[in-house]
This record gives sequence, structure tokens and C-alpha cells, in this order.
Amino acid sequence: MSKYSGTVFNPTRRALVGAAGAAAALAAIGAPGRVFAQEKLKVAAVYTVPVEQQWVSRIHKAANAAKDRGEIEYVYSENVSSADNERVLREYAETGNKLIIGEVFGIEEASRVIANDYPEVAFLMGSSFKPDDAVPNFSVFDNYIQDASYLTGIVAGAMSKTKNIGMVGGYPIPEVNRLMHAFMAGVKETAPDAKFQVAFIGSWFDPPKAKETAFAQIEAGADLMYAERFGVSDAAKEKGVLAIGNVIDTQPDYPETVVASALWHFEPTLDKAIAEVKAGTFKAADYGVYSFMKNGGCSLAPFGTFEDKIPAEIKAMVAEKEKAIKDGSLVTVINDEEPKSS
Repeated sequence: MSKYSGTVFNPTRRALVGAAGAAAALAAIGAPGRVFAQEKLKVAAVYTVPVEQQWVSRIHKAANAAKDRGEIEYVYSENVSSADNERVLREYAETGNKLIIGEVFGIEEASRVIANDYPEVAFLMGSSFKPDDAVPNFSVFDNYIQDASYLTGIVAGAMSKTKNIGMVGGYPIPEVNRLMHAFMAGVKETAPDAKFQVAFIGSWFDPPKAKETAFAQIEAGADLMYAERFGVSDAAKEKGVLAIGNVIDTQPDYPETVVASALWHFEPTLDKAIAEVKAGTFKAADYGVYSFMKNGGCSLAPFGTFEDKIPAEIKAMVAEKEKAIKDGSLVTVINDEEPKSS
């Protein structure tokens, strides 16, 4: 993720932060999250993109699941520009929310200053940087779903006929780079001679641009696309080539196009933070590990319509590798360097 300037969705859902405000404030005096177990934790989120965007949609899904279980109250703002981020964060911190989630890529320094100003509030933010004990109420997370990305690469290498793979990403930052590298490593398992076309569109949400970039790669010989961004699978569908999904399962929308997807599950990350805040033990920590497959943070989506189209030996190989990842005998390499075309 990174900063994305959009229109501001002002946090107007104030009806949810009214009646319980006084009780929550009394329960939260002291360390972040010193909340009585029987009370619902007040959680707010600040998103720089629409909640429909892949990455943010998984955070939003996990928060709504906790809300539906009755564990938290949940309010959020989407499409918040970097210029308005500080105001929205401070407003949520001052209206009784005890855990604030979101992403601070590109606005790291300002966000940590805000966290310092509200030591009674826990902040759990998507970040490329590490936690700092100087800001004890600010923890970080990231979508470390390289395990699932590696498995999709194994499938992709087997399904590509030309062994020319197109890859379209948002920005060449660690969050994207590590997934692309893991995918490429998986491809090499079944197609060691594969070539890759790698491009970045400079946006987190520009489906038309991603689509046009994908068209160019398909014209240059790619018969399978790595769809890190929305729009790539549309191009693949129109041109009759295959695609690999990222973060969410889009096969229901592209049943003849999307072969496999690496899914991110934010629930383990958020559930851990909720428990820590409620126990009064929340501290600066790196929550990235909760996205690992062995912790339930990622998985390979069902093959669905491609179940009988993927060779049996490839599915067996994927199952074997998945088992090894989960038991720790196979560790997927994390490479945050910018991937290059080959």
C-alpha cells in the first residue's frame, strides 16, 4: 500500500460513538486498551482508498467480522487524502476509540507523532517500517502473503504455454515486491525457463491504466497475467489468456480466466490486536508474522472452475509444498527488492 489521494469520506457515523463514549473513556484510563472484557472495544479505521480496493477490503472484512461477533464497535473513513489524514486520525482518537487501524505508507512520521499525542489509544497500521519503542502504542503490520503467492506461481508455471508471464503492480514497494518475487520463484519450480514482463502503474486504484498495461504485455507474448491490481484480469479475459489473483478471490467474477489466487486473511492480525488492547498489554510490535500461512494469515483460494484443468501432479506438488510451509520445513524467501523484467 501507499498513499492515495482521493475525496474525503468524513467520519460521520457518529451515532455509533455516542452513548458508549463515557463508559469506554472510564475503562480506558492508563495503558492502551485497558478495557473491561465485557465491553465492546471501540475501533476506528482510516483508509486512503475505497474499501472495495483489494488490500483494504481484507482489513474491512476482518473488522466487520469482529463487529458481527459482538466484540467491537466499528467505524471507518475511506478515500482519506494524505493531507486530511491527520485530522481524521485525531478526530477518531478524541472520540473514544481505543484501537485505530489503517495504513500509513507515505505518512509514517506524522502518524507516529499523532500516536505519541494519544498514548491511551492503540494504533495498528500497515507500514513498511518497523515498530519503535519510543512510540509504545504504535504497532505495524503488512501483507506477508508470500507463502500463498509462491504456491500460485507453481500453478502459473504449469498452466502457461508460452512461458511468458506478465506482471502488473501498483508501486515497487516491499509489500508488492515480496509477493511478485515469491510468485516468480513458484513459476520457476514448474517452468524454469519462464520469462517475466514486470510493470508498475504508479497507482493503487486505476483499473483502466492497469488494463492497458496488461494489454501491452499480452501483445508482447504473455499468455498468463499476474493481477496484482484491478483491471489486469479484465484485460486477460478480453484477450483470452489466464490470470492469477492477489489478496482476494476474483474467480467468481472471472470463472474462465483466474486460475488461482493468493488470499490474505487479516483476521489473525486484528484478533491479536483486539485481545492485547482488551488485556491492556498492547505495545509496539510487528504483527507481520500473523499474515504467514502457518498462522492462518494467508491461503490458496480453491481452484474452482480450474480444479479439473490443472494437472493432477501439479496439484499434488502444491499440496506437498503447502504442507511443508505450514509445518515449517519450507520457508518462502522474502525478497523486498524491486523485481525486474527478464
